[in-house]
Amino acid sequence: MLLVILNLFAGQDWILILLVVLLLFGGKKIPELMRGLGQGVREFNAAKANIKSEIEEGMKQPSQPVQVPPTQTQTTTTTENK
Repeated sequence: MLLVILNLFAGQDWILILLVVLLLFGGKKIPELMRGLGQGVREFNAAKANIKSEIEEGMKQPSQPVQVPPTQTQTTTTTENK
């Protein structure tokens, strides 16, 4: 999907898009935006690695059978009204 979007624009189009972004956000805001984007990507990759390691760790541990507690039988008494 991203490759299709990237192929829609030629080199001159990207220059125009970058100029519009520069005008909208200004030169001082762009580094802040890129820092925030970089931090978000780092956090995403750290979370992805954490989940992957947890899954691999869980696969290494031997599985233990689940013990089901014995069920208690309930006795019901009926009384007749006379």
